[in-house]
Amino acid sequence: MSNTALVVMARYPEIGKTKTRLGRTLGNDRATTLYQAFLTDLAHRFAGQAYDLHWAYTPSEANFRAFIATLASPYAQHMTCFPQQGADLGARLHRVFIETHKRGFERTIVIGSDSPHISLTIVANACKALDEADVVLGPAEDGGYYLIAMHQPHDVFTGIPMSTSVVSQMTIELAHRQELLVRLLQPLLDVDELPDLLRLAELLQEDPTLAPATATHLSFVHPLGAR
Repeated sequence: MSNTALVVMARYPEIGKTKTRLGRTLGNDRATTLYQAFLTDLAHRFAGQAYDLHWAYTPSEANFRAFIATLASPYAQHMTCFPQQGADLGARLHRVFIETHKRGFERTIVIGSDSPHISLTIVANACKALDEADVVLGPAEDGGYYLIAMHQPHDVFTGIPMSTSVVSQMTIELAHRQELLVRLLQPLLDVDELPDLLRLAELLQEDPTLAPATATHLSFVHPLGAR
């Protein structure tokens, strides 16, 4: 076991319950398949690295371990799964940090599953930033964040209206009120709506290696693909 846990917040792909905002424009089947491509890219990129890869999944009754192994079978032994717990996203995020702290990890880096192009370099920068910071945030362009990292399970979640444009700023303010040192990483796109997906498609046209499974999927989806 390393001293660092990398945790991906993920949903078991269910048609009609996965990427529902994209589903309204792409269709639910296509949105679900796209999300599976996101998860495939994340599994292949982060499994087998110098940290322990965990998947915090919802819903709790899903057999997520078996599912994720089908997406990245060569890396199945390098991945651990546990269900998310909590009434809302903030509570579930806080619970992840409590869980990894209980398991003995000195550092925990949590990422969302809506940015399949998040790089190894970004995660390495988050780990390095924790050398001096209490809280590290990767701000998303929509005002949320795609990454949060801490040593201790500080409560920088309670009272934050998740899925709004003020999440990142309010999280920073809450951390400062607790006299916690915050460091920010580079902003990154996360994909919730069709315009986000169109921007991601443009990025992957220029460099498909950023998220190969997602790029392959989008190349066959008109009018989003590279052709």
